[in-house]
Amino acid sequence: MLETDRGSIKHGSTGGAGMLNSKQSVLIVEDESAVRSLMSTALELEGYKVEKAATGTQAILDAASRKPDAIMLDLGLPDIDGIDVIAKVRQWSTVPIIVVSARLEDADKVEALDAGADDYLVKPFSVDELLARVRAALRRTGQFASDTLQNESSYCNGGLSIDYLSETVSVDGRSVHLTPMEYRLLCLLARNTGKVLTYNFILKEVWGSSLSCDISSLRVFMATLRKKVESDTARPMYIRTHIGVGYCMLRVAGE
Repeated sequence: MLETDRGSIKHGSTGGAGMLNSKQSVLIVEDESAVRSLMSTALELEGYKVEKAATGTQAILDAASRKPDAIMLDLGLPDIDGIDVIAKVRQWSTVPIIVVSARLEDADKVEALDAGADDYLVKPFSVDELLARVRAALRRTGQFASDTLQNESSYCNGGLSIDYLSETVSVDGRSVHLTPMEYRLLCLLARNTGKVLTYNFILKEVWGSSLSCDISSLRVFMATLRKKVESDTARPMYIRTHIGVGYCMLRVAGE
């Protein structure tokens, strides 16, 4: 399923962090043994500690007990659908979840991202891209935590409030549940209130890359974020779209 073979996997061939990742772990959830083995080999050669699960039930247990730094998840599992795994894990964890699936329909991607996945890779894909996505997910998680500590503990703009310490959001006093990716997007916009952020800038800051194929994922997340923070998405109070350019967090009058 992957666009490579075992002979093409070389240590350090992708310019990755190598043994610097020895303390970071990745949980691979994949029922096809050949694909699972190949992904595991690639990650281990880059210095990651790898855990493996072949079912959704085992994946949920491993995510809770082993607390991996990232999860690579196939949707077509033999016992439960991968979407259900995402939903279960998101009840208590913000661990980066990268979906790895042969499902090509936009509806499947939207469902996975809306459930709380951070990224979506379609099979077949190259090992280089697989490793790049893992590095990006781990990098943005670490950078986000660092940025949060360096900023003020809270943000208020009109009725929109963010508590960075507890990672909670409320609108007009009403608690709003956001997925980890939606929360990171909102915080990026909030830290740049009044500025128009281009698609490429947002992708680099939140996804760790500026691949044009990720713009569709960005639009999905922004659409779901808007539904949660705007009372009227047709007349947004907070997040404005600049067509063909990017997005901007508006400063509410009186603030």
